[in-house]
Amino acid sequence: MKLEIKIDTAIVEPETVITTSAMTDEVNRVVNYISNLENTSFMITGQKDGKIELLDQENIIRLYAENGKMFAKLDQATYQIRLRLYELEERLDNEKFVRISNSEIVNLKKVKGLDLSFAGTICMELENGEVSYVSRRYVSKIKKKLGL
Repeated sequence: MKLEIKIDTAIVEPETVITTSAMTDEVNRVVNYISNLENTSFMITGQKDGKIELLDQENIIRLYAENGKMFAKLDQATYQIRLRLYELEERLDNEKFVRISNSEIVNLKKVKGLDLSFAGTICMELENGEVSYVSRRYVSKIKKKLGL
């Protein structure tokens, strides 16, 4: 892929133009990456002990649904989240976070190891010692994302 950057002091806001003969996987990845740059600034808030706190995406290990409520697990605490899983998926950096089931999203930077020995699923060991399982529906997506 060829890259060209033009500096023009008259431009107020950066603009991205992609010139291509066809939409390819490579072009789609670039478009998705640039589109998601705007989403990385979204803040996520969590509630704990009656207080609302801003959660840094870098510190989130996993987000999961349990008993009809959403939670964010960080190193030091668990927070209740008011957003739904699909809304979180839109706000999170898709280079770091991946959905592993209908009820859970994990931060790939917080995955310590993978166990592929389970038939049809993947066991993820997280940095905090917890274990999460990739449902069969998401296994191929996870393998593709991790290059397995």
